Amino acid sequence: MFDWDDLRLFAAAARSGSLAAAGARLGLDASTVGRRVARLESALQSTLFVRSASGLCLTATGARLLETASEAEAIMAKAARGEDDDPGGAVRISAPEGFGTAILAPGLKAFALGRPRLRIELAAESGFRSAGRREVDVAVTLSPQPGARVVVEPLTEYQLALFAAPEYLARAGRPERIEDLGGHDLVGYVDDLLYAPELRYLDEIRSGLRPTLASSSIRAQREIVLSGGGVGVLPCFLSTGLEPVLLDHVLLTRRFWINTHAEVAATARVRTVRRWLLERVDAARSVLAPYEAAKAASACLTSEPTVDVPDGQARGV
Repeated sequence: MFDWDDLRLFAAAARSGSLAAAGARLGLDASTVGRRVARLESALQSTLFVRSASGLCLTATGARLLETASEAEAIMAKAARGEDDDPGGAVRISAPEGFGTAILAPGLKAFALGRPRLRIELAAESGFRSAGRREVDVAVTLSPQPGARVVVEPLTEYQLALFAAPEYLARAGRPERIEDLGGHDLVGYVDDLLYAPELRYLDEIRSGLRPTLASSSIRAQREIVLSGGGVGVLPCFLSTGLEPVLLDHVLLTRRFWINTHAEVAATARVRTVRRWLLERVDAARSVLAPYEAAKAASACLTSEPTVDVPDGQARGV
C-alpha cells in the first residue's frame, strides 16, 4: 500500500517535468520530491519516470498512474464545486488523416448522442498538431510527442500491408517475391514531403524501391491503388476492395499514441474523449490488426516505438 500524499507529489512532478519545478510548486526541495517518488515506485514495484534531455518523461505505467491521480483530483474538485456528470465544452482532436476519417469520424455521431454540452472538433489531416503547444487538446500520433507537460499513453497498434486492385493484378500479374516489386508500378509518399520516418514503408521493404505514382495523402494513395494505379502500402483499415500482396513477406506494424497537455488531461471533457478513443479502437480491432495469425507465422517487418518518450520531433500519420 502506498501513501496517497506520495501520489500528489508524483502528479506534481509529472506535470512540472522536473523534481525541482515540482518542489518549487509544493514548497519542498527537489531531493524530498525525489525520495517520495522513489518510495511510490518501490511500493508499486514499477518505474514511473525516465530521465531525458527534456526532463522527466512518464513510462506507460506512470502515464496510467497520472491518469488515476488526475481522475481522483477531478472527482474531488467536482464534488467541491457541485458539478454534474455531464461534461461540457469543446475538445479538439488531431488525428492522422486515414485513421481520423476511417476510424474516428464514423463514430462521432453516436458519441455525441446524450452529450449535448460537449463539442468535438476533429482535425484529420496529413502531418500533426501539438498537444504540448496547446494547438489541440488531444493529439493522436505515430510516436510520443516530446515535452515535459505532455501526458502520453499508447492507443493501439495497427497493421499495414501491400495491396493492389484486382484490375491491376489481372493486368500486371501478381508479384511472388519482394524482388518482383521492382518490375511493378508502386504507389507511395512523395519523398521530400514525408513528415515522419515511420512513413518510409518502401525503404523498409526493400532498399531502392521508389513509387511511380506518389501523394502526400494516404487517402489519395488508396484511391490511386483502388483505380488500378499500382501496388501500395496501406493501413489494413483502408484496404476495402483491395487484395493483399506478398502478405507472407510484408506485414508492417505501427502504433498510435494519445498525447494530452497535462493542464487539460484531468478535465471531464478530455477524460470523456480519451475513454471514447480507447473504446473506439477496441471495437475496431478486427480492421486495425486483421492478420495476427500471419504476423505470428511469418518474419514480419515491424517498427514500434518504445514506451518511453524519446527526444526529438513527434509524428502523426
